[in-house]
Amino acid sequence: MPEPIFAAGAPSVVPADHAADVECDVVIVGAGVGGATLAWALRDSGARVLVLEQGDFLPRERENWSPRAVHREGRYKNSDPWLDADGGEFHPGTYHYVGGCSKLYGATMPRLREADFGAVEHADGVSPPWPIAYDDLEPFYGEAERLYWVHGDGGDPTEPRRSTPYPFPPLPHEPPIAGVADGLRRQGLHPFSLPQAVDWRAGGRCVLCRTCDAYPCMVDAKGDADICAMRPALQSPTVELLTGADVRAVELGPDGKVARLRVRRGGSDVEVRAARFVLAAGAVNTAALLLRSGVANASDQVGRNYMAHTCSFVVGVRPGRDPHLTFSKTLGLNDFYHAGPGTPHPLGNVQGLGKLQGPTIKPARRWVPLPILEAFTRRSVDFFVETEDLPLAENRVVLDGSRIRLLWRPTNVGPHEELVRRMSRALRRCGYPLIFTQRLGIEATSHQCGTARMGENPATSVVDPRCRAHDVANLWIVDSSVFPSSAAVNPALTIAANALRVAALGDLA
Repeated sequence: MPEPIFAAGAPSVVPADHAADVECDVVIVGAGVGGATLAWALRDSGARVLVLEQGDFLPRERENWSPRAVHREGRYKNSDPWLDADGGEFHPGTYHYVGGCSKLYGATMPRLREADFGAVEHADGVSPPWPIAYDDLEPFYGEAERLYWVHGDGGDPTEPRRSTPYPFPPLPHEPPIAGVADGLRRQGLHPFSLPQAVDWRAGGRCVLCRTCDAYPCMVDAKGDADICAMRPALQSPTVELLTGADVRAVELGPDGKVARLRVRRGGSDVEVRAARFVLAAGAVNTAALLLRSGVANASDQVGRNYMAHTCSFVVGVRPGRDPHLTFSKTLGLNDFYHAGPGTPHPLGNVQGLGKLQGPTIKPARRWVPLPILEAFTRRSVDFFVETEDLPLAENRVVLDGSRIRLLWRPTNVGPHEELVRRMSRALRRCGYPLIFTQRLGIEATSHQCGTARMGENPATSVVDPRCRAHDVANLWIVDSSVFPSSAAVNPALTIAANALRVAALGDLA
């Protein structure tokens, strides 16, 4: 018989030596933005909620803020390597911790534009519409912004309609970034303050350090899913967390519903039973689990339509004095987000990148001596440029034995290169004559989405608009797997807002 773990006085984090089978009302696979936000939303529902996380809590240690430890040594990379189309191994930008990939994300949390929920014509094809509209998510966007401490000012000219203001004011630009913003305005462009999820509230813990984007936060000041959602959810006596829980299979019962999960934990096999099951392991791992289990794939769409954004770094360098730039991820530019005069198709989004340092870029420039890279990055302003990636059936997750193989050909490369050219030209006009660019490859999986897309038609989608699997009545998906399109902005806030929407529908309570 399954052993109850929701007894009065039971700890919220199930002990590591607990190897007995367990039973609950709702089980959530994954404690990233989707899973942790859903657990938070269900904390007062009365349902017994169990969250399964493959990893553990990321340790608080001085290496959290070490460029060498994080980037050169890969201290926090704990995902197994994946295979590309040619069978080559690569290490994805995917992390197994409580909080998921948000433990190391750049904390930029924009809303999708209203137009992103409809069909949009691109150079390489049409981005498909969502089966829900912006208005369906709008109130939940506001709730997610409050939950994740999002700071902003609404100055983005493409900003969608809002029913509530940003919960916190924008982060200040440091002088070099303020100078770039002024230079962009002189060119007729419209820079704005990025919506950033950090604890820069009155009395908050954030110190606007150089080691935020792509680093864990040593002082718990990043608005990640661990700090903002999972730990508050665990204050409820009806929410439990099982770490070190590697879900091996989803198993159906005779009635066609999910009956149990097969979980490996601490060298033991554990069976988890529930009335309702939710997958939130990330677009690639959720698809791999469904494929491995042979579940919810009557449409043959599981694993297909993988999207990840076509991305580049654009770095401007001004030789001379070190400007002592520390926190650079405060500026955004969306003038080329939509088609318009001189822009026949959408190009994408530009946003500040966390301050580059020598050890950060050493893996990509191994032949350059570290002191030269340090001198270079001390005098640079750094930007991240992203273009919408379109869903293609052949861009997909497949299994190679027990291993994940990711087949991906980026789309809209031409528009992306044009966006890189425009941003490079703009930076030169801002007084940064040396421009360096770097396209990111298949290993850049932090914006992964689309592998179990949402839709009305069971023949062409995996889940319905309520995020319930078409094939399986008691199975839901609340991570970025369900995105029908990738838009051209970071997905985290939309993942959180959609999880809140699914909770509010009442199917899981």
